[in-house]
Amino acid sequence: MKVMKFGGTSVGTPSRMMDVTKLVTKSGEPVFVVLSAMSGTTNSLVEISNYLYKKNPEGANEVINNLERKYMQHIDELYSTDEMKSKTRDFLISEMNYLRSFTKELFTSFEEKNIVAQGELLSTNMVVNYMQEQGIKAVLLNALDFMRTDKNSEPDPTYIKEKLSAIMEKNEGNQVYVTQGFICRNAYGEVDNLQRGGSDYTASLIGAALNAEEIQIWTDIDGMHNNDPRIVDKTQPVHQLHFEEAAELAYFGAKILHPTCVQPAKYAGIPVRLLNTMEPDAEGTTISNATEYGKIKAVAAKDNIIAIKIKSSRMLLATGFLRKVFEIFESYQTPIDMVCTSEVGVSMSIDNSAHLGEIVDELKKYGTVTVDTGMCIICVVGDLDWSNIGFETIVMDAMKNIPVRMISYGGSNYNISFLIREEDKKRALQSLSDTLFN
Repeated sequence: MKVMKFGGTSVGTPSRMMDVTKLVTKSGEPVFVVLSAMSGTTNSLVEISNYLYKKNPEGANEVINNLERKYMQHIDELYSTDEMKSKTRDFLISEMNYLRSFTKELFTSFEEKNIVAQGELLSTNMVVNYMQEQGIKAVLLNALDFMRTDKNSEPDPTYIKEKLSAIMEKNEGNQVYVTQGFICRNAYGEVDNLQRGGSDYTASLIGAALNAEEIQIWTDIDGMHNNDPRIVDKTQPVHQLHFEEAAELAYFGAKILHPTCVQPAKYAGIPVRLLNTMEPDAEGTTISNATEYGKIKAVAAKDNIIAIKIKSSRMLLATGFLRKVFEIFESYQTPIDMVCTSEVGVSMSIDNSAHLGEIVDELKKYGTVTVDTGMCIICVVGDLDWSNIGFETIVMDAMKNIPVRMISYGGSNYNISFLIREEDKKRALQSLSDTLFN
């Protein structure tokens, strides 16, 4: 069985929902489908929550009314029978009244997650109703019945596999199994979510639980490109990536994929394919445990980076110096992206400025601190093992006219990273494309 995940733009209109139905039934084989909320819906639900936090029920009700009008307009476009139009209309009225009920009670973060969860519940019900109207044996499985996180807010794969296997056995014989992405319950049974990008995570967790043949992530882009097509000319889709290469690209700026979502598939050895709903016959990108040896695959960029350098003559041969420095970042829950050391100093980059002032004050206990803002990390990804003689030279040559603040190489066999100014980003990306791919 294949798992197919469709994002918000893929189910963003009635015509797109019809296209998704054709895609998932094309092979005639049983498939498991994970759906996001219709594009724009989650933002509206977050806006409703914000009004309720500010004790403004009138503002919340106005957004709910607008959302209701939008969804009601879709009914005549999507359904052809009076029976299904009536069924879906009753469901939508019930959902909107449920949202309105929050305007009459004390509002907490638990209620917010309940509100945000309704987006996926709306889209999946509408699509399953359409499939059933078309005579397709489709069943809706509520993700809240099997998708759960543990006390550390991490997915609980044992629980997910056990519950989902029992539900699948009970619903055996259907052609299409549909569930919600993103939403789950936490260890205490409360409605929660897997954070933004969580629909990809849901698909990967389900694929691993079902030991799926393949996990397909359908978006509006034809796979992961070898550079940022919004900035660089003549980019091309990358047809094959190792899981580690995909994770590096996702972390360093390739927005098509959430960095954590491929982990369950990676450990289960299940390939992930990134495909385009607008061009369903395009090859897309396949991510697996296979490596294409001796090949540079892609370039990505991560903005809003801050470089911090601490220089101290006391660092020379000082045991525990780095531990003390890293503990400061840990105490403020601020991850470090890049690290470079010398005999008398260490430079680090972060992408979270929330506690920058406190971190700098703490670091000044150990040396002279300088901070550079407006920086950018450029990441070159591929089979960059040190035994591939000359690869680093080719990459360096492409960057020869770009001022570089830091370089990271050797921490992974899959990337070389450069810290540069954001104003040099476009020039750097284009130069790397020209040298490496064109």
